[in-house]
Order: sequence, then C-alpha cells, then structure tokens
Amino acid sequence: MLSKELYRTYVQILKDELVPAMGCTEPIAIAYAGAVARKTLGPLPERVEVAVSRNIIKNVKSVVVPHTGGLRGIEAAAAAGIVAGDAAKELEVISHVEQEDIEAMGTFLKEVPCSVCEASSDLIFDIQITLYHGEDNASVRITDFHTNLVHVSRNGEILLAKEITGKEESALADKSTLTIEKIFAFAKEVDLADVREVLERQVRYNMVIAEEGLRGNYGANIGKVLLATYGDQDVKVRAKAMAAAGSDARMNGCELPVVINSGSGNQGITASVPIVVFAKELQVSEETMYRALVISNLATIHIKEGIGRLSAYCGAVGAGCGCGAGIAYLYGDDQKEGEHAIVNGLAIVSGMICDGAKASCAAKIASSVDAGILGYFMYKNGQQFIGGDGIVKKGVENTIRCVGKLASEGMLETDREIVHLMIHG
Repeated sequence: MLSKELYRTYVQILKDELVPAMGCTEPIAIAYAGAVARKTLGPLPERVEVAVSRNIIKNVKSVVVPHTGGLRGIEAAAAAGIVAGDAAKELEVISHVEQEDIEAMGTFLKEVPCSVCEASSDLIFDIQITLYHGEDNASVRITDFHTNLVHVSRNGEILLAKEITGKEESALADKSTLTIEKIFAFAKEVDLADVREVLERQVRYNMVIAEEGLRGNYGANIGKVLLATYGDQDVKVRAKAMAAAGSDARMNGCELPVVINSGSGNQGITASVPIVVFAKELQVSEETMYRALVISNLATIHIKEGIGRLSAYCGAVGAGCGCGAGIAYLYGDDQKEGEHAIVNGLAIVSGMICDGAKASCAAKIASSVDAGILGYFMYKNGQQFIGGDGIVKKGVENTIRCVGKLASEGMLETDREIVHLMIHG
C-alpha cells in the first residue's frame, strides 16, 4: 500500500501532465506567450521581438502551427497568439480561430516587423516575447515548462515575477517520487474515480486524432504506410500504425487537440494509443485498460523526468517503453515483466535523436512502440538484455537513471550540433 501522501502525489502527477493541447506544444507555448503579451499590451503591436532557447528553435522550425492556414515557424506561432489567441486557454490558446483570424495573421506577418534571436540564457526552455506599440511595451517570459509564466511587465512595471528554477518544476507535483515498483502498486490500488476523468479524456482525444491520421493526408502518412505494408491483422502493427497516424496528423497541421504527456503531444499519443489498441484486441475490461494506462503514462513521465522537457534525446523512446510496461499489464503480467519491457526497450532505441518536431516524428514513434512491444515479448520468450550490455545496468531504476544522464548531460553537444545543422546546414 502506498502512503496517502504518495497516493495523492501520483494522482496529481497525472492531472498535471495529462492536459489538452492544440498542436505541437513548443509553438503553442510561443503562441501562449504572445497571447499573454497582447493581453498585457492592449492594441496590436507595431513591432515584435522574440528570443527563444535553441531547443525551442529546433522544435518550432519545421512543424505546422494549427489554425494558421499551414504556416510554420516561430514568427507564425507568435503571430497566431498575438492576433487570435485566448491566453486563458493556455495550451489550447489558438483552439478557436476563425477564417478572418487566419487572414489577419497573414496580414500581420507581412506588415509588422518580427525579429527572432536565440535567448542569451543557458536555459533549455526559454521563451521571451516583447511587443511594442508607440511608447508602450509589454514583455512576457516562459521558462522550464510550457505554461510557466515567470515574468510579465508593461512599460517596465512588473506585473508577475516568479523564480526561475531551471529544470525543476516546483509548481508541479514531485515526480522524483516515481519508481516502477510504486507505479505498479499505485496502478493496482488506485480508485479509478480519482483518475478516470483525465484518462477518459486522453483516450477520447488521442484516439480521435489517430483515426483522423489514417483518414486524411498528413505528412509522410507513416500510419498508412505501416498498414499498407504489413496489413492490419496483427495487433502489434495496428498499435504502431495508430500511434504513428496520430503524430502524422498532429505534426502536419491537424486542428484537433491531443492530451499530452511530459509536455509532449507525441509522447501523450505514444503512451496511450497502443494501450487502447491492445486492450480492444485482448478484450480486457475498461478498468484493466485504465490501470494499464496509469502504468504507461507514469512510466513515461518517470523515464522522461531525468531527461528533461527538451533535449537531443527523442522523447518518444521513453513513451514507447512505458507503453510496453502497460501492455505487459494488459496481458495479465506484473511489475517484473513491465520492468524488463522497459529495460529491453531502452536498450534497443536509446540512441534515437530529437531533431525537432516534424513529419518524421511519426516514424520514430512507430519504432519506439515497436521497441516497447519487442522488449516485453523478449522477456516472455526467456530473453533479456542484462546489466553490462551497453548502457543497461542491473535493475530498471539504474537503467532509467543512466538514460537520463545520457540525455541530459552526454548529449548536450549533440543537441548544439543538431540545431546548427538544422539552421545552417
């Protein structure tokens, strides 16, 4: 039995992390900052200045911003928030945009100077927007995570000031308390009434966008390619294809929301859609599916915590391995099988880089889900990677710590080079 305090913490982690977002979360965070700055300033600005950290540059450069008529990039994200954003909706800031708003964005981008530069801070997640109109100005800053406003000012008067903590997210529940052992214990004992709302919403939103990805024509259509190549009879193929299809749609302008995980819609899709697909195939109860979703989501959050919100390490990897643990639970297995699914999966795909949000994320999701599934079935067939095999250590927690250190420290120079290659070639 978990203590009451730890139980409440795990419930709150799910509520903190499984929230709706419209579009890729980095451009949406820019739009959110732009909307807050516009609300603070009042009139439409005559000039815009944007400074963002290199990881924000990487994740905004190539992805389509929804409700903009297909626009991409930092300037487009800022313009969407400034012209048509509703700051009160946070990560759904541009969820209600009319056609005249899209036309106004185009006019704004043509007529209003917008300068973009790299932020001078060493923060991994940093967005600063300043708007000017006549003698007036408004400035907004977001750091650490997507909705964490740390500074709002108008004409030099500070309206909001919060401590910048770097990687720590002091406003959110303490994720350092997570372990795979405690995650399984929580999943088995949680009163589903405490988490049903967030899980139902995740299933509803993320399955809808996955289905749309298979219907429409988005990006490289990885979901469709998987089904066309391997057929739809194998649940393992369907799970990969549906998750990839959700990303196909999301990365390429689909105007449907997703429920995110660890600040990422792609990770939210990866942690949830394969669980739903396997649950239907195995004909398990709704209760069993929800408990598997608890495992998948919390395992994803746990793996990602040591990595950080943004890095050179592909976030889908942790989500794919987390969903492998959830799939183990759907098959009637327990903590040991889930741990081995995670360790084996991490051993397979932990070298995958993040080169920003774009169409190829869908293929990386398919590979990550495949690794989580393979990691589980490896163990069921008496096979496993053991401590000493590369970065694999004895015990799941030690392996997760190694992956976090690899991503957060070892890949810093890789991250800089990725951004350099993306911008300068």
